[in-house]
Amino acid sequence: MSLREAPPPVTDPGGGQALGPDPRPDERMRRQRLIALAAGIALVLFALYLFASILLPFVVAALIAYLLDPLADRLEAVGVPRGLAAILLVAGVFSLFVLFLLLFYPLLLAQLTILVARLPDYVTAIRALITESLLWLADRLGPELVDRRLRELAVGQAASMLGWLAGAVGTLIGGGARLFNVAALAVVTPVVAFYLLRDWPRMIAAIDGWVPRRYLPTVRLLAGEIDRILAAWVRGQAIVCLLLGSFYAVALTLAGLELGLIVGLTAGIISFIPYVGTLTGFVLGVGMALAQYATWQEVAVVAAIFVIGQTVEGYIIYPRLLGDRVQLHAVWVIFALFAGGAAFGFLGILLAVPAAAAIGVIARFWLRRYLASSLFHDRNP
Repeated sequence: MSLREAPPPVTDPGGGQALGPDPRPDERMRRQRLIALAAGIALVLFALYLFASILLPFVVAALIAYLLDPLADRLEAVGVPRGLAAILLVAGVFSLFVLFLLLFYPLLLAQLTILVARLPDYVTAIRALITESLLWLADRLGPELVDRRLRELAVGQAASMLGWLAGAVGTLIGGGARLFNVAALAVVTPVVAFYLLRDWPRMIAAIDGWVPRRYLPTVRLLAGEIDRILAAWVRGQAIVCLLLGSFYAVALTLAGLELGLIVGLTAGIISFIPYVGTLTGFVLGVGMALAQYATWQEVAVVAAIFVIGQTVEGYIIYPRLLGDRVQLHAVWVIFALFAGGAAFGFLGILLAVPAAAAIGVIARFWLRRYLASSLFHDRNP
């Protein structure tokens, strides 16, 4: 029998009637595909768990190569060799990063030193403010509602929270190099990014060649949609973080906040988590303003800066830069970032959005197939 001939029909043992081709080979193949898919996912998760402590430079390098690939394609199209384009782009990115460190690191370090030195003063000022506020409430509402024990509890909790913040800042300053493994990031990441960027088209072609031909159109469609959504989100969020960080840092510094630069940059960097960056900056900025300023008008100016920033982000920057192209709901992004951080730490945060984009695209694909199926319409197939 040739390979193209149909398999022999299955006969009924009782009457000898032909029942058609044996369906068991198709069922076995489908079962093998499912087992292979589940094994591949389990292997990836196990590898992430096993090598999480050393994967950070490689993941950062892969993200850099992914972002620079369109620029490398354009340089290659005008006649620049792929290897030379990779060298130029990677060197340019890391030169900008080094320039940023040279310009802002001394200033940031000075502000962090001021923060550590002023934390006891902030704790004292916040405790005094809470005590005065509770006494004012006691005068207005009566001592039976705001008694001495409530005042002591509120002041004690505020002091505990600020003490925890002081410890967190000290840990960050003392263990930052260990947390981000600066040596590995500085040495390994540029080298890996160069090789990945240089070989990116060949790697994509190799992966494309491994896909079963039967599913190739579907896989290409899903991969293109994931790439479109992920590229739009990463580029858009990078611009949003840059604009908001610059606005908050400049505005808070001009408003006279002592640590305005570090608070503004922190709020801008964390803005890749929807709403969390602005909310964090608002709490930090207003808290420091309460400890620093003597009048409520100056505190209101600091609060207004964050309200303006959130309004501009929500109604101008985000719709113009991202709009409906991203298709990543804010709640889904927040959940993915926190879940990735809880599972794999900082590495999980880096991988959270790509994973969320892929899961979202695949879920929408299967939802469309379900809505077009006989199962949804309640009819016979």
